[in-house]
Amino acid sequence: MQELDLILTLTGSLAAALVCGYITLRLGLSPIVGYLLAGLVVGPYTPGFVADRHLAEQLAEIGVILLMFGVGLQFHVEELLAVRRVAVPGAVGRALAAAALGALAGVGFGWNWSAGIVFGVSLSMASTVVLLRVLADSGDLPTPAGHLAVGWLVVEDLLAVLVIVVLPALLAPGIGPAGIALAVVTTMAKVAAMVALTFVLGDRLIPWLLDRAAATRSRELFTLTVLVVALGIAVGSARLFGVSMALGAFLAGMIVGRTEFSLRAATEALPMRDAFAVLFFVSVGTLYRPGFVIESPGLVFATLVIVMLVKPLVAFVLVVVLGQPVRTALSVGLGTAQIGEFSFILANVGERLGVVDDRARSAIVAAAIISITVNPLLYRLVRPLERALGRRVPRSAAGAGEGVAASGSVPDAKPASRSRFRAVIVGHGPVGRTLARLLRQNRIEPVVVELNVETVRRVNAEGTRAIYGDASRRETLEAAGVAEAVALILSSSAVQGTAEAVRYARQLNPRILIVARSAHLREAAELRQAGADLVFSGEGEIALAMTESLLRQLRATPEEIDRERDRIRSELLAGLGDSDGLTSERGLPTVTAPPTMPIEPSAEQRS
Repeated sequence: MQELDLILTLTGSLAAALVCGYITLRLGLSPIVGYLLAGLVVGPYTPGFVADRHLAEQLAEIGVILLMFGVGLQFHVEELLAVRRVAVPGAVGRALAAAALGALAGVGFGWNWSAGIVFGVSLSMASTVVLLRVLADSGDLPTPAGHLAVGWLVVEDLLAVLVIVVLPALLAPGIGPAGIALAVVTTMAKVAAMVALTFVLGDRLIPWLLDRAAATRSRELFTLTVLVVALGIAVGSARLFGVSMALGAFLAGMIVGRTEFSLRAATEALPMRDAFAVLFFVSVGTLYRPGFVIESPGLVFATLVIVMLVKPLVAFVLVVVLGQPVRTALSVGLGTAQIGEFSFILANVGERLGVVDDRARSAIVAAAIISITVNPLLYRLVRPLERALGRRVPRSAAGAGEGVAASGSVPDAKPASRSRFRAVIVGHGPVGRTLARLLRQNRIEPVVVELNVETVRRVNAEGTRAIYGDASRRETLEAAGVAEAVALILSSSAVQGTAEAVRYARQLNPRILIVARSAHLREAAELRQAGADLVFSGEGEIALAMTESLLRQLRATPEEIDRERDRIRSELLAGLGDSDGLTSERGLPTVTAPPTMPIEPSAEQRS
């Protein structure tokens, strides 16, 4: 019976999340809003199917662990250091201000100071997922303002991790100031020991484990290895050191992120994270009472004022005072005017400790639904407000208009390319090596995507950029720079998901030249339909080469060889919808050679 409850809870929660997430996405809202609403649909306060809350919370715990692992995986110390002069004091200052106001609001509504502090700290955090979506949709992600906003939330994430670790010590019952100090010092000592042990052993053991898993060429074993690393370190941190599993998962992600396997871990293992993270948001939504807004309108209003007015205003003032332009200050302030993942995690920690009640949780969920829904619309006010405030803010305070990069705080997000032209080659076997050499000779920079880690290391050592990852994953193609490349060459017929890679590449870059290789003629039509411009089939090319060679042995004239080649090509492609050759009907993109070194004709062409 328990197994049936588990299946029903899992199926019902995911189905509701799918429907609600799709609807909110079609409405131009964040799917997180849909997931929270899905929790309301399957929760006990609405009619119809009711999910098992206890089972949902257990599944959500896995979601929290994998969510923190993903945060650590994408966290780079260099990015934080690049914006440290603004992001660190700004994020800390705003977090303290929002936490203080939230604590005062909580005390004003009848809670004790412990509950007020947990409530305030929860409101001080913003959603990285929502921010990245808003910045990407507005085109501001690669700008200095986008870099600073992301760095700002990285600091907030680190603060949240720290709070999760020390909160149990701070809120222990019957403990005085001296006991609090001792508990915090003890907790921090445990954390320091765990961090040291994790990095000392992890830097050696985890890359070795991932290397062994990658050497098997089995996607399942690699995915399992990543999950075991994430869950194992999370559980070990709790069992051995008595600290949060979230912190252990975050450290595990940081270690994997420092290896050459980080991209593949993100593209293959973390889709499971997304599924469990959805369950986390659904489980939060199940706890929300729809009538709470009517019962406590003042608390909801106060929460929204802190999240959507005080937080952006404080961020704006701090960023301007720290010497950044008005536009950067507005982008950071309005982009982070919401609450998200860590707000719920902190509230859950407070609830497990018996500090906060369902009023605080319901207020946070209500504020999250409203603020995440409104945030994309709110961000559109950046440009109008910039024009309105540009004349009033002194130029000396707002900076010289160069953004964060003016002070040297944020380097360019993408290193300068050695060439104006880039081609992505999937596979580095004999064909891939030959094509890469040809491209280099003509001043076109090749970027290699490979699933053989030893090949990736060798190619990188030779000075050519190589990425370890699966080309059938959109994230891998994005990391390889397909969006700015002039060509994508799928040089191996053994690549799994070639058609999927073609479709993703066409979505990322509609004008890119896509050259694909297939083992059999029957696969050519699928690749052309997916969007490939040129398809070379192993069967077809071998048939043509053998025919031409045999005709030469029979002393056929060049005209006879050409005529027979055309006839065989037509026969081979009969029924595939293309009698003119292996190219698609789409006009080929123009690949212009660099003006300093035009593509040289071959010896036959020169003659």
